[in-house]
Amino acid sequence: MTSSSTACLLIIGNEILSGRTQDINLNYIAKKLGAVGIPLREARVIPDVPDEIIKAVNECRAKYTYVFTTGGIGPTHDDITIECIAKAFGAELEINAQAHAILKDYYAKQGTEINAARLRMATLPVGCRLIDNPVSGAPGVALGNVYIMAGVPRIMQSMIDSVVPELHGGPPVVMQSVTCQIREGDLAADLEAIQKKYPEIDIGSYPGVRDGQWITQLICKGTDPAQVGAANQDVAEMVARLGGVPELG
Repeated sequence: MTSSSTACLLIIGNEILSGRTQDINLNYIAKKLGAVGIPLREARVIPDVPDEIIKAVNECRAKYTYVFTTGGIGPTHDDITIECIAKAFGAELEINAQAHAILKDYYAKQGTEINAARLRMATLPVGCRLIDNPVSGAPGVALGNVYIMAGVPRIMQSMIDSVVPELHGGPPVVMQSVTCQIREGDLAADLEAIQKKYPEIDIGSYPGVRDGQWITQLICKGTDPAQVGAANQDVAEMVARLGGVPELG
């Protein structure tokens, strides 16, 4: 499976690594990007440690077309993502006039003043672009090919939804699947032969349990619907040949 654009996600936050918070953003972002032909090639979970954030951002922005980050852009002392990414780019921080106006208006409608903590959310890298946040006011930030978004799922979803139309992707990634009750070890050789037949299609095998029975889900993924369909048909025929009942999905 090929695409001219690629993406990486950096999930930033000690709360994710401690297990206190379960990340659900990865799934949403991967599907959203896949729908516009931008495969998510890598995802990392990194702590709220400045050197780690800076290192990861610099590595990934050089390697991928787009880098997305979630987490660490709020008003408290441990929200350090924006200042770290500014350092990664060698950018100075300033009170962003547009962000300040957005926050001032938002909090005025809440009957709340902007204090020093909230003002941190308007202190942004020079030259950045704002990412709309219709949920809670405080905007995300785009700097170069890095898109800095909130970690709260509802807010992040609104941000990525506003960002996607400006991205340069390719044909949408499409998927088809076959589920069967044949164990992976019994179909591995035949499945490998199908993968070699369709080198542009990503064919994956995922074992699981359903109603107390071992199952294997075989997924064909790519940007050419005809090739994905042909590969999936070959997988279904393989399952039948091996004595299984293919369930198409």
